[in-house]
Amino acid sequence: MSRKNERLVNLTIALLATKRYLTKNEIFRNIEGYEGSAESKERMFERDKDDLRKLGIRIEVGGLDPLFDDEAGYRIRPESYALSLRDLTPTQVTLLSLAAQAWQDAAFTDLSQQALRKLNSIGLDTDSSQLPVMAPKLVGADENLRSALDALTSLTTIEFDYLNIQGVALNRRLQVYGVQSRKSHWYLIGLDTEKDAIRNFRLDRIQGFVTATGKAQSYVMPSSFEISELEPDIETPLAVLQVRPGSGYQFRRMATTIETADDWDLLEVPIFDLDYITSLVLWHGQDVIVSSPLTLRTAVISALEELVKIHG
Repeated sequence: MSRKNERLVNLTIALLATKRYLTKNEIFRNIEGYEGSAESKERMFERDKDDLRKLGIRIEVGGLDPLFDDEAGYRIRPESYALSLRDLTPTQVTLLSLAAQAWQDAAFTDLSQQALRKLNSIGLDTDSSQLPVMAPKLVGADENLRSALDALTSLTTIEFDYLNIQGVALNRRLQVYGVQSRKSHWYLIGLDTEKDAIRNFRLDRIQGFVTATGKAQSYVMPSSFEISELEPDIETPLAVLQVRPGSGYQFRRMATTIETADDWDLLEVPIFDLDYITSLVLWHGQDVIVSSPLTLRTAVISALEELVKIHG
């Protein structure tokens, strides 16, 4: 997380948790990131207020004592920060759950808690229970997804073994620029340091665990990077299957192309889930032959060998 974003998070947390208006001086003294001369702090604060308002966060301005013309103070009322989930799709709620988890984690980092302790130490009441959670936490989420999100927020390079389309696991190092959900799969997107190019990696093809390598803030995300521009580059691998005429109706419904013939029809089927396609091939028995890719052929052969071991 950049210093500016960290300051915005800490400012939002402080203004949400306070039980009364905070003056600018109290904000400058107790929130990490406001540095320099009085003029520079003023400029930073004005920019921060504008940024929060652009995000739809309404900052309320009021006096400390209604009977006197005191210095203006600032706060964010929790009820004005609420988010309606009524019209969101399940996928959008899932993404918000991840964002909420990242928010809640940020709310309880050392710097954020230090800001709240400072406010308490000068006699200002704060209540961390007022920090909202937009959606429930993800229970049982993939540990590698959590590690990738941590790397994204801390700008830490990660390393992992990745299964390519030929079924070979190769070590990759990635500077994570984004995480995307597409067609029921999670993708990590960023700079492949070995190839020095933007690459996409499907999470379920990572072998073992994602590990952080190097220090936090070890790279800078390009300002021109747009994750939406990369969506067409995220390709789902295709299985080429030979299917007997009059059979394999499940595959036929899934197929992107079908070439009919007398002995075998040739189908191209997207592999959204390798285990599912493998089980489906096994269920069809001798009516389906896998031509490619090698990963699917290997999975089918391994499953058949395991069945032979079990049943003889």
